[in-house]
Amino acid sequence: MNVWVQGRPVGTYPTGPPEVGRGSMRRITEVGEEILRTPCREVAAAEFGTPELAALIDDMFLAMHIAEGAGLAANQVGVDLRLFVFDCLDGLGGRHVGHIANPVLDVPGPAGRRLVEDVEGCLSVPGASAVVPRTAHAVVRGFDKDGAPLVIAGDDYFARCLQHETDHLAGTVYLDRLSKRNRKDALRQMEDRREGVFERREMRAAKLRQRTVTGD
Repeated sequence: MNVWVQGRPVGTYPTGPPEVGRGSMRRITEVGEEILRTPCREVAAAEFGTPELAALIDDMFLAMHIAEGAGLAANQVGVDLRLFVFDCLDGLGGRHVGHIANPVLDVPGPAGRRLVEDVEGCLSVPGASAVVPRTAHAVVRGFDKDGAPLVIAGDDYFARCLQHETDHLAGTVYLDRLSKRNRKDALRQMEDRREGVFERREMRAAKLRQRTVTGD
């Protein structure tokens, strides 16, 4: 499998990103909470390169890993910052791992505006999924945790991930892109399945804690 870390190809990379081992447990917010509906503030210049920002990224990777997600925005762990992390398969034989602060989604040219309809879910809408149209290619421009400029490009499912997470930082969830009927259906799915999702997350968290204690 081809792997890109922070948009650059690497030879090998562990299944569990190093950030996961350094992170602390954080709760994932759910749809209906105000922080998911409010545009996030930009990461300030003084915040780049700080231990606090690095620790937040580690915590977000851990939360994403426990919840078996492909991406996670800062407001999904209750933090009002324009920041998201990702560990996403693109559906084309590639894996993309990294983070980006203050991302801006490029407006695609005519060739990149082709919409693809595919199933999408969200860690903040546990247990639900729906078909959402997204462009087949996406580019986000922003900065890494130390303030260095960063460009992340993606195709297929990773393009969907980049668009989904950038939406979160604007206070938008994928439910907002659905018809009224499909949104109601997704919320019914969440009501029916959320407890099972939480049980699986708790089991994964418990296994991770056990591995930490035993050193496995």
